[in-house]
Amino acid sequence: MLSGGLLFCKVDPLFYLTLNYRKKIFGIFYRIYYLCQKYTMKNLIIIAHPNKESFCYNGIMKTIKETLKKNKEEVYVLDLYGENITFEFGKDKVKEYKELITWSDRIYIISPVWWFRCTPMLESFFDQIFTPGFAYNFKPITKLYGIPKPLLGDKKVRTYLTHGAPSLPVQLLYLNSVKLRLVMGVYSFVFGWFKTKTRQFWSVPFVSHNERLVYLEKVKQEVKSDLKIK
Repeated sequence: MLSGGLLFCKVDPLFYLTLNYRKKIFGIFYRIYYLCQKYTMKNLIIIAHPNKESFCYNGIMKTIKETLKKNKEEVYVLDLYGENITFEFGKDKVKEYKELITWSDRIYIISPVWWFRCTPMLESFFDQIFTPGFAYNFKPITKLYGIPKPLLGDKKVRTYLTHGAPSLPVQLLYLNSVKLRLVMGVYSFVFGWFKTKTRQFWSVPFVSHNERLVYLEKVKQEVKSDLKIK
């Protein structure tokens, strides 16, 4: 209807209700998005190599740290050899390290392989920190037997192992015993089955610089995948 040169339209009141409802929904989703963007996960990097110039320390650890920091993640680096001169940590250190494990959402563990095991400092860490009652309990099945019940199953764990040997003899002749023992003998107890990811890098002292860069690119991409970044 025209009146005084102006056009008046009859608008359904439900239109305003619908519009107001849409605004409220948008506001709720925006707040959820903002909170998700604001929240950062706590990342614990455990480096177990005594040489700061090593590929483990100067390559893998730094790549993980820089990728996390670049994406505004909270990061704590636990340098086991840098903080300890003996393999016996003491009560205060044990308490501190357990608190760090509890604090973390993600754990990145880095170690070279020496004599088909992780470094002595990392093995000591497993022995003294992943203790019954904190890292796992035994659930009885019979009077004589029980199975381990992981208590740290909420952690996201990724491990990087570096070898001096090529992959073929380790995986074929020795049945990949290093990774098998670590995943089945340690991680399954404390983190649970199929809850961890382990990557091994082969012939590290002998590969070219370019090959090492390829290794580090894999590390970077895996950390970004943990952050849900393409």
